[in-house]
This record gives sequence, C-alpha cells and structure tokens, in this order.
Amino acid sequence: MLRLTLRHILVVVAALAAAPALAAQSPGTPQTPCSAAEHRHFDFWIGEWDVATPDGKPAGKNHITAILNGCVLLEEWTGAGGGSGKSFNLFVARQGQWHQTWVDGNGGILELDGGLNTSGEMVLSGEQPLRQGGTARNRITWTPRSANEVRQHWEVSTDGGATWRTVFDGTYRRVK
Repeated sequence: MLRLTLRHILVVVAALAAAPALAAQSPGTPQTPCSAAEHRHFDFWIGEWDVATPDGKPAGKNHITAILNGCVLLEEWTGAGGGSGKSFNLFVARQGQWHQTWVDGNGGILELDGGLNTSGEMVLSGEQPLRQGGTARNRITWTPRSANEVRQHWEVSTDGGATWRTVFDGTYRRVK
C-alpha cells in the first residue's frame, strides 16, 4: 500500500503548480512579454508633451510612459482648463489590434480599438451610447510629424459615419 507523506504531497502540488510556467517557456515562445513589433507601434507617443490647439493656444500637458514591462502605455492628461484624465493603451495580441481605455475626472469613459494604418498613423475608434439615445462613433488619429511633434485629431459621428465633427485637434510638442 502506498503511503503519502505530507512531504510527498507538497512535492506533487509544487510540480503541478510549476507546469503552466514551464509550458509557457517552451522552445519557440518569446521569453520577453510584448516583444513583438506590433507592441512598439505606438511608441512614438511616449514622452512629455505640451499640447496646443491649431491656433497655438495651450490645450494642456500630456505625459505618456511605458509601464508593465513595456506592455502598456499610460497617458496622464492635464487640460489647460483644469480637467484631467488617464488612459491605458496596449496591443491585444489575441485580437490583433490596439485597445485604449480612457477615463476622466468627470466619471467619463471611452473605449477605442484599432491600429497603425499604412500611413503610419495610429487610428483608434469605438462607439458609445448617447444620453438622448442612439450612439456616437469616436475616431482618434495620432499622426507623428517628427520625433518631437505629434498631431492628435479626435472626431465624432452621430450618423453612422456619414459625417464627422472635430472634437479636439491638438499638436503635441515634446518638452525638452
């Protein structure tokens, strides 16, 4: 008859607990999380930025940092008028696209998905319900103009994309 001691049981439990971690390190599997090229598509946005409207007036400040092993970009926005918000941006490999979740100091939330287009712009879009009924489609495009300048253009459509209205148009200039 087999007698299992507490020591034997602990060894078996430890081996079972380690199995998923060992399987994740099998040959051919990247050892570094978020190391695929797609995870770097939005890196042009990383930095400390002063943001201005098209007429040159200050719109706010934005601080974008890579966090969580470089898997997530954290946006920390402070508007010139005092508003604030944060977003988490990441490439979701299983969906093959980027995702942003934005939250602000007024309890607002915006969720967007998309990716890099053939022009090198990051384009994220998503729908949200309107208080008066129906939905609004949001589309935000980040266009790198140089290593020190990015344009962010946020548009909204309430007619299924037939027409678009600019909500925000900002030029990001890297703080030196």
